Amino acid sequence: MDTGPLYLEPRLTPRLASLLGSAAFLHTLVDALGSPLNVLVPDQMAENAEGFRAVYRRHRLGGQVFFAHKANRSRSLVRRLTTAEAAVDVASVGELQHALGAGFTADRVLATGPKDPAFLWLAARSGATVNADGPGELESLAGLVRRHDLPRPKVLLRLSEFETSGPRMLSRRSRFGTSVKALEPLLDLLERHREFVDPIGVAYHLDTTSPDEKAIALEGCLRAMDDLRLRGFQPRVVDIGGGFGVSYLAHAAQWDRYTSELAAAVLGRRPPLTWGGHGYGLHAEGGTLRGALSLYPAHRPVAGAGYLDALLSQPAPTLGRALGTLLLESLYDLYTEPGRALADQCGLSLARVVEVRRTDAGPALVRLAMNAGDVALEDHGILMDPVLVPRGHPGSGAGEAVGVHLMGNLCLEADLVTRRTVFLPRLPRPGDLLGFANTAGYCMDFSATHAQRQPVARKVAVRQSEDDAWHWCLDEEYWPVDAYGPITDSGGRA
Repeated sequence: MDTGPLYLEPRLTPRLASLLGSAAFLHTLVDALGSPLNVLVPDQMAENAEGFRAVYRRHRLGGQVFFAHKANRSRSLVRRLTTAEAAVDVASVGELQHALGAGFTADRVLATGPKDPAFLWLAARSGATVNADGPGELESLAGLVRRHDLPRPKVLLRLSEFETSGPRMLSRRSRFGTSVKALEPLLDLLERHREFVDPIGVAYHLDTTSPDEKAIALEGCLRAMDDLRLRGFQPRVVDIGGGFGVSYLAHAAQWDRYTSELAAAVLGRRPPLTWGGHGYGLHAEGGTLRGALSLYPAHRPVAGAGYLDALLSQPAPTLGRALGTLLLESLYDLYTEPGRALADQCGLSLARVVEVRRTDAGPALVRLAMNAGDVALEDHGILMDPVLVPRGHPGSGAGEAVGVHLMGNLCLEADLVTRRTVFLPRLPRPGDLLGFANTAGYCMDFSATHAQRQPVARKVAVRQSEDDAWHWCLDEEYWPVDAYGPITDSGGRA
């Protein structure tokens, strides 16, 4: 049994590490704007987009990198991308309005997700590309174009349920897209509406980071492109969606150690590691470990742009050659839709420590001016330590490592910011801050509500100047040009 502190230290880029090390700056922000507070780093978003573009160049592919806007509602992140070699994927009429208002031209906007008539109308009216989920959306889109004399929109056909022609392998089922088995009727529909829609290619959306499943889907898309050509269309784009992954933790060994000790705790071979003995999908049955760990693999050796590079280098399941080579030989453009991966290291969520209560029954209870919806790490299966940002001198109050339970500010037993016992370098004090790193992708505001009239976190955008000083503005007031000078595509000064 391992009785030492079980740390899960967050992976931090130099930019985010510098921000978390700026205790006085962060305390000033929270003092002024309240807790919880979301802090965004738009320049990191531009740097991440450039990482994806570098993979495109390495494989000599054209196309677009679309940020999946649903990952974060921020204005500053989207506005910063207008100055980078990137585009935006919108999944609602509100997101489409936001993208156009942020400065994106329609040729850099992709409309995905379920679409009502207003969403379809604005997408066609503005000239955005429509990723059509099925025959119903195509019929509705063609009808709107015909009735309102709208411009002929560019359309991608989202497909699903791919399979190989060799040993039987299936991509996992998705509620999005049309089965490739129903491609022929979909092509019949396109032929009937030739004058109203322009099919430029095909797409898939898989809720997985499995490279084998994605390779099956990508090869299936290449075959579907051939079917489009046989019908007289001129497709030129393959959209492979998102799901490139993020590595949240700094050390693989810590992740392996924690999951091993969690299994031992569930089996009763060591003290519990969670509130109420929660097993994250694991349970004991007759002395045997049952279930499956329902956690995001928080340490990944390959993620983000590196994952895309590996996927494009992978041989197609039956065609043999690398997937990137097949795209290049066909002169197809590649579209990607990273959300979490483009938001990697682009922000953090701050919470003030309100109360520290020692108990006789186990770890101390630390109540935060934040609730579980404000930093929904566990909603997405992510385990990661917060960073202690002391009030006063960073070296003051040093002590021994301590395990604590983080309680939220709602009057609910279930309001646990994290169900696991979190280990900190010392017991926090009221007035200290806890900084939850790397929350910009889905974990920052995707689940936030006004429950019990608690305030939802405000957002600020921060930028580091050449003298390493941090400057801030409200998220809604951020634009890519300000008093510090114009922004370059790489995130520095022009």
